Amino acid sequence: MDTNKLNINTLVDEAKFTPFHWGVLIWCLMIIIFDGYDLVIYGVVLPILMQEWSLTAVQAGLLASTALFGMMFGAMCFGTLSDKLGRKKTIMICVGIFSGFTFLGAFASSPTEFGILRFLAGLGIGGVMPNVVALMTEYAPKRIRSTLVAVMFSGYAIGGMASALLGAWLVPEHGWKIMFYIACIPLLSLPLIWKFLPESLMFLTKKGDTEQTRAIVQKIAPEQPITAQTQFVLNEVTVGDEAPLRALFQQGRTFSTLMFWVAFFMCLLMVYALGSWLPKLMIQAGYSLGASMIFLFALNIGGMVGAIGGGVLADKFHLKPVLTIMFAVGAISLILLGFNSPQAVLYLLIALAGAATIGSQILLYTFVAQFYPTAVRSTGMGWASGIGRIGAIVGPVLTGALLTFELPHQMNFLAIAIPGVIAAIAIFLVNLKASVDGAKQPNIAMQEATAMKKAVN
Repeated sequence: MDTNKLNINTLVDEAKFTPFHWGVLIWCLMIIIFDGYDLVIYGVVLPILMQEWSLTAVQAGLLASTALFGMMFGAMCFGTLSDKLGRKKTIMICVGIFSGFTFLGAFASSPTEFGILRFLAGLGIGGVMPNVVALMTEYAPKRIRSTLVAVMFSGYAIGGMASALLGAWLVPEHGWKIMFYIACIPLLSLPLIWKFLPESLMFLTKKGDTEQTRAIVQKIAPEQPITAQTQFVLNEVTVGDEAPLRALFQQGRTFSTLMFWVAFFMCLLMVYALGSWLPKLMIQAGYSLGASMIFLFALNIGGMVGAIGGGVLADKFHLKPVLTIMFAVGAISLILLGFNSPQAVLYLLIALAGAATIGSQILLYTFVAQFYPTAVRSTGMGWASGIGRIGAIVGPVLTGALLTFELPHQMNFLAIAIPGVIAAIAIFLVNLKASVDGAKQPNIAMQEATAMKKAVN
């Protein structure tokens, strides 16, 4: 072994959690919080916009879908771009896009102008997500990687709740535009992001930027002896990964890539179907509007707990068995929601459904990030997220169409539960041998079976 060579992957995997890691976590968390704020902002101002611009429910729904379409294209395009340009620069571009165009939404004079601006903002909202997850994944020590990404991604729910609370506080007195003025804060913080957010260490190593790599290594592992002769290397096989999009279907990854796409599609279909229609479904079941809104809050709380708790379990076992079981439990919970139960049981079932949808969405990003090698990581997450956004667009529409049939209450929840079963099967079929860790572990099948058995017990 060459003592002058330092393996970056091993260094990051085995590193202690340092103040440098705290910095990466906090900055990524802040970016995700603002990302969540900008996504939820439309729902906060929707009633006022419908009244001011005389929008029908159908027109308002189409206006809402513009941001989702933007997110779909943004996730695919900027996820791929990041593997060539770098995580930090791509994140800054996306922050500038979603913050700037959301701010400009305050000056829209018609639904058409507003819809165009929301589509453009959606490009940044969707694009920043896979890149922030990739950056956090590439700096997190292996033993707590899933937990850190889940904690970071909980900022999405924090941003959404902040948007709702600020809306309730500011909009009645200052009007809807104040919400869009606040959205310029991330744009103004770009100089700070440039100064304090580090570039991906794996990207710098691959690029051959020895000076920046050395400076970051000394922050991650100050006890590590570094000399002018030290060579920084990666332990990942990148032959054939030069074209990131094509690489998703090479080296035995094709089937698993398709399974990730199926899981993302089904997961986001459930997330947006429940987010859009849960209050209406519960009202049809005989509950009051106030109680139905509390059910929606329980869904989001369950999502946060599921993401962080699932991350902790995934670090102990593995993401594959944890996600498979979460989707299965979520599907069962949704089916049981169709039957009359005590209110405490209903809250529990809805929280479990939130964990299986919102929480699993966050863990899916973590799983994809850990599955693909550095060279194609953002591309893999970007395309999986982009395919998932199709499910996000389709979910509310399909659920609305389902309600027009006036089916029994149980059938409505059964229909929403079916995507959860499909997602569980898709994750179960992912081949870990084709992953980064699987390539280095010939006995991965045995470890996978052991992990699944532990998780079930």
